[in-house]
Amino acid sequence: MAFLRSLTSAATASILPTAIAVATLSSSSLNPLLPSLPFPSLSPKPKRSLSSAFASPQPAPALHMDQKPPAQKDGVLPELLTEFMVDMTCDGCVSAVKNKLQTLDGIKGVDVDLSNQVVRVLGSLPVKPMVDALEQTGRKARLIGQGVPEDFLISAAVAEFKGPDIFGVVRLAQVNMELARIEATFSGLSPGKHGWSINEFGDLTKGAASTGKVFNPTSQATSEEPLGDLGTLDAYESGEALFSGVKQMLKVSDLIGRSIVLYGTEDKSEPGIAAAVIARSAGVGENYKRICTCDGTTIWESSNMNFATSKV
Repeated sequence: MAFLRSLTSAATASILPTAIAVATLSSSSLNPLLPSLPFPSLSPKPKRSLSSAFASPQPAPALHMDQKPPAQKDGVLPELLTEFMVDMTCDGCVSAVKNKLQTLDGIKGVDVDLSNQVVRVLGSLPVKPMVDALEQTGRKARLIGQGVPEDFLISAAVAEFKGPDIFGVVRLAQVNMELARIEATFSGLSPGKHGWSINEFGDLTKGAASTGKVFNPTSQATSEEPLGDLGTLDAYESGEALFSGVKQMLKVSDLIGRSIVLYGTEDKSEPGIAAAVIARSAGVGENYKRICTCDGTTIWESSNMNFATSKV
């Protein structure tokens, strides 16, 4: 029995260091690999999962508002998810739309929902070149929503200038809580430079004269330039002006019900020549309607002249 006990003790003593060595190898050699494994982010999903087809956009760079007119060559716009309704009927349409959009610089991803005729584009490109590209495929396209994959209370707004002399659309989208993206197109302006701003009130009873001062919340009262000062537009000889840029510290939710005002001069020394009220616009996944309930007009029957994001 003593002999057997000695054998058992020896076997246990020889096995134990081996087990300890294996355990030590497991903890010291394998664990350092874990941080490098490509696990997906476990952050909560947004209420609408429309952005699931795309990688999460990187945080927007702290760009300053570009006061040069249309192209903004010296900076990149932050990424947004933009939704279009496109007149598609088959897989061939889907391929044509995807192939066309993917040739554009600034497009990060394209997702097509054929059953709803919806195309979702993630990227930094302004709306107009994307619409032009879609229509170059021979299909009608309408902007129906814009925003970011994150869930903001109000992520998009629009102001429409409806004439009789000056026409235009200004779109605002919240990129993050400290940055808003602004796009604008105008026609009917006199050639040259025009100041423009976000003003305190949306009262248009006396046109631009009843919109109050340039919007400047209390938190920005000490800054040299009011937060609502949008700089300068350059109108071409044709009377058209385009703008794409960003504005720091601007919150779209604070702008609903205020107005955007255009001035005849660059320094805004004269009264405004046109104004439009800022209204909430459809965000991502909020607007798949194809028929206007007020008059029965379908989205494809509406013309480019009377179409705007707040109307559908």
